[in-house]
Amino acid sequence: MKLLVTGGAGFIGSNFIRRCMKRHPAWELVNLDKLTYAGNLDNLKGVDADPRYRFVRGDIADAELVGRIAGEGLDAIVNFAAETHVDRSIGNADDFIRTDVYGTFVLLEAARMHKVGKFIQISTDEVYGSIEKGSFLETDILMPRNPYSASKAGADRLAYSYWATYQLPVVITRASNNFGPFQYPEKVIPLFVTNALKDIPLPLYGDGMNVRDWLFVEDHCAAVEFLLERGTDGEVYNIGGGNELSNAELTRFILDYLKKPATLIKRVKDRQGHDRRYSLNCDKLKALGWKPRTDFEQAMRETIDWYVKNESWWSRLKSGEYLDYYRKQYVERERA
Repeated sequence: MKLLVTGGAGFIGSNFIRRCMKRHPAWELVNLDKLTYAGNLDNLKGVDADPRYRFVRGDIADAELVGRIAGEGLDAIVNFAAETHVDRSIGNADDFIRTDVYGTFVLLEAARMHKVGKFIQISTDEVYGSIEKGSFLETDILMPRNPYSASKAGADRLAYSYWATYQLPVVITRASNNFGPFQYPEKVIPLFVTNALKDIPLPLYGDGMNVRDWLFVEDHCAAVEFLLERGTDGEVYNIGGGNELSNAELTRFILDYLKKPATLIKRVKDRQGHDRRYSLNCDKLKALGWKPRTDFEQAMRETIDWYVKNESWWSRLKSGEYLDYYRKQYVERERA
């Protein structure tokens, strides 16, 4: 199988590539990534020398480039590429519309023109909006409440339209909040862990009672891999971890594990349009044979330990030095 993985230098995409390269010796993977601030070639050290893997620096909104790659004869496209940070979307929504919606359109068009065998669109539970009680089903109405989730909802439905209109074999996934190694430290878990390690205050929004369902990145990648083979075209699948915690509970877990004082918690003004609770019903995917395999607390301990042991990876990102480092790294790779 030959796969195009977009956004493969990011958090979830790089974990997915690592998993596939390890588990499928006959697979070939092309990683298309623009290498914006959250794309990091360090995430793929050890994989990048494998002859089955190829990295292409580029934008999914570049129709000529995407068409050229799709014309190589792809069996599947897995679209992880997206602008994903809610706070950034509130202040600068245009990048999200261009990448998340228009970029997905470019990929879908290329897949249609070159008859790609499967298209996996990675969406998010945030497209549903907030739910006070119960859990969202795949058939529930989408009510995104910020520019990020609205851009993902647009891409989600655009992908579905390509199945309904052109019979493009599309599968859409909506996953809950991911955590694990290689997550850019603007997201809450790596941000709070790395801040706590340096005794920097942890900025907790509002009353801290916003609830999220946490999914270990390995479980998410396993579900996407599973759906490449078992997913039904035109269908949507929720992927959840079944680990609902308030942000306050999550913060206390991190501080307790690191033996840091609660005085590091700094209450800050709540985010605009901050969804109160996300929750997914994953019965549809479980009926096919998938379920999360990871114990949440164990995975959290392993994740925190990874950041403890890999300060050299995240300290450069947090210091603002990464862009200069990346430019030098990429130029040197190109010259080689």
